[in-house]
Amino acid sequence: MVTPMQGQYRGYQQTNQRSPHPSSSRRGPGPGPMLSGSHLQQSQAQAQSLAQQRTAAEKEKEKELAKRRARQPTDMNIPEGIEDITIGNGVQEYKALRDLERRLDALMMRKRLNIPELVKIPQFRRYRALRIWISNTAENQPWQGRGLDENAFDFSTGIEATYRVKIEGKLLEEDDDDEGASDKDSEDEEDVTLANEEDEGDPMEQDGEGGTKKSAKPQTTTSRQRLSHFVKSITVDLERAKNLQPDATTQIEWRKKPNSDSLPSLDFDCLEFERKSDENINCTINFYRDENPERFQLSKELAEVVDAADETRDNIVSAIWEYAKLTGLQQDEDMRFIQCDDRLRAIFKQDTIAITSISVGVEPHLSSLPPISVPYTIRVDPEYHAAPTHTIYDILVPVESPLKAQYERIRDDPSYIPTLRQIANLDSQVAVLVQALVHSKARHTFFKSLEKDPVNFIKRWTASQKRDLEVILGEATRGGGEDGGGEEFRRGGQKGVWGSETVRESVGLMVAKVGKKEKDIMGR
Repeated sequence: MVTPMQGQYRGYQQTNQRSPHPSSSRRGPGPGPMLSGSHLQQSQAQAQSLAQQRTAAEKEKEKELAKRRARQPTDMNIPEGIEDITIGNGVQEYKALRDLERRLDALMMRKRLNIPELVKIPQFRRYRALRIWISNTAENQPWQGRGLDENAFDFSTGIEATYRVKIEGKLLEEDDDDEGASDKDSEDEEDVTLANEEDEGDPMEQDGEGGTKKSAKPQTTTSRQRLSHFVKSITVDLERAKNLQPDATTQIEWRKKPNSDSLPSLDFDCLEFERKSDENINCTINFYRDENPERFQLSKELAEVVDAADETRDNIVSAIWEYAKLTGLQQDEDMRFIQCDDRLRAIFKQDTIAITSISVGVEPHLSSLPPISVPYTIRVDPEYHAAPTHTIYDILVPVESPLKAQYERIRDDPSYIPTLRQIANLDSQVAVLVQALVHSKARHTFFKSLEKDPVNFIKRWTASQKRDLEVILGEATRGGGEDGGGEEFRRGGQKGVWGSETVRESVGLMVAKVGKKEKDIMGR
């Protein structure tokens, strides 16, 4: 008896199977043909093979170009004696031009190496005036009306008196700073001078005796250097005991972050801070200079040798080296060492010192430059604020030499590289012409010698060919092979020495190389 088919078999749920035919309700085109895994692998292998072939072809092309460049002549010197067989003075003029070119190249190379170093020495250092405006405002002071409640038991408002100090700086233009633009000739000249204190209004726009507003100048494309560019730290020391300060602090400090010079957005011209006080306070504002390369203050012993109170590390080493050469302290048996005299012995504490150890030896005699300190009184009294004025100082700061800007403009000129390429192409053409002159002179010498004494010339030429043959065969002896008149060297044919397999192979290889070279030259 046949039982009907059940919906389930052995407890497994049967899933609804999709019909193999597409549904008639589907609209639009169906999916495109799909590639199997083997077809994808074949296409990827073909793409990789093409890429490898392309890379190999490019490398081969680069090798051929390198070989062609290596085969190109580079000698541009006309051989001696060619002026005796030419008409006119063209050879003499060419040699004079080559001599001028060599001297000009040497001068340009020396200047290219010296100018970056020259802009760092003190003679090329220029100083300009950095004008500092200092002012303060006061808020919630006792003399300022605060609306006290007369019925209240506590007459304090809960709002403490404060002051806000503003420090602004701007690098003056060259026509404005009559003191800062000049070089720092003497060591006694002060780094800071007190300017006019009666200026009012916006200190960044007003300047001069009468506080007149300066005429607007056309803007330049060069970025202006701000106050934070010239200082690495600014501190304000309050001349007041900590227990009298509401916040128990007597020093306020701002310090530049490392590598912030590469971020112009962090530069600023104005620094402000706010503190609590209802009394006038004397303070000292210290500006710590940020110079590159950094200058150091020298000890008394080192300053006596260097002849400067402050200097950079590189200039200190150069000055000691110059001092050793002028005084004859360099050792004759080993030029790398210096015999110390009393002055140098006081610095290095030893009798001899290596030139490479000078930089380390002077380290104990170097100290950081002291800050530029300016006094200021923070005033919160009503007499001052009835007609407030700015305290103004001019600080001399080093700026880059204009020689450096001119050098960089010439070095970065966009037409510099194409000009060099054009000169290199002209040099290659001149070298090819000089090589042609060398070959022409060799042919001229050959035929001239043959014309004077044909018999002896043929004998010498045959002996030379014999010597070349012995070298090719590996049978050459030192001092032998000068006589080429032997019967074996005059006999030709397959049985002669010129018809041997070794000679044919060697000569064929030499001829093939010459033919390939001529073919490359003709193709170029």
